[in-house]
Amino acid sequence: MKPVAYPKGTAKSLSRSLRVYHGDSARNAAMDALYARFLKAGELAFDIGSHVGDRVSSFRRLGARAVALEPQPGPARAIRLIHGRDPNVTLVEAACGDRPGMVTLKVNSANPTVSTVSTDFVGAAVDADGWREQIWDRELEVPCTTLDTLIGQHGMPAFIKIDVEGFEAHVLAGLTRPVPALSFEFTTIQRDVAEASLALVAALGPYRFNVALGESQILVFPKAVDAETMGSYLRELPHAANSGDVYAMLPG
Repeated sequence: MKPVAYPKGTAKSLSRSLRVYHGDSARNAAMDALYARFLKAGELAFDIGSHVGDRVSSFRRLGARAVALEPQPGPARAIRLIHGRDPNVTLVEAACGDRPGMVTLKVNSANPTVSTVSTDFVGAAVDADGWREQIWDRELEVPCTTLDTLIGQHGMPAFIKIDVEGFEAHVLAGLTRPVPALSFEFTTIQRDVAEASLALVAALGPYRFNVALGESQILVFPKAVDAETMGSYLRELPHAANSGDVYAMLPG
């Protein structure tokens, strides 16, 4: 997720997140149109790295059920305030990775959208244009689960959204069965993570791929492409593209 300038202080940064990610009706409509390609009413979606739950809200507007994973206490509290009385939303206060246990979450108090479990992500941001101002100022020990475990507990999702700031390949390594569709975030400061994620998804089944840049919610390719084409596209993106989401769909 692209870093943005937040006011200092956790409460102010969360207030900013709620305005940015819930308060734009045009953005919400575009998001709903995009996810409607992958989700129908009554189906299940996983939101891995929910932050303040804007994707959960989109899934619910489409009539889908949602499991939201968010390890940060502040954003998890926001999800409870918005969706806590909704029986079709399950909040899991945990990170996700390739094995269950405990992990260290590096928290960016001024910009909690880029809090991360990945030390490599923090290292890649240090000297990168557009990221140097980001500061991960504290750490939390949080529980970690896997996609396979979540499927065992909640059922097979029609769609999984993964946005975990450089830990996407670890999350996908914890999935051993194909799901109908999923997305994972990429950044141009860690193209190797995007390539590893792409390879892990391709190994699960005959997926086809598309991509949306930034928060545009608009797919780049008129038709889904193969993994090789998607990999070439990601490698050739300029650094200024910053980030986006790769979408993977099984045929049929």
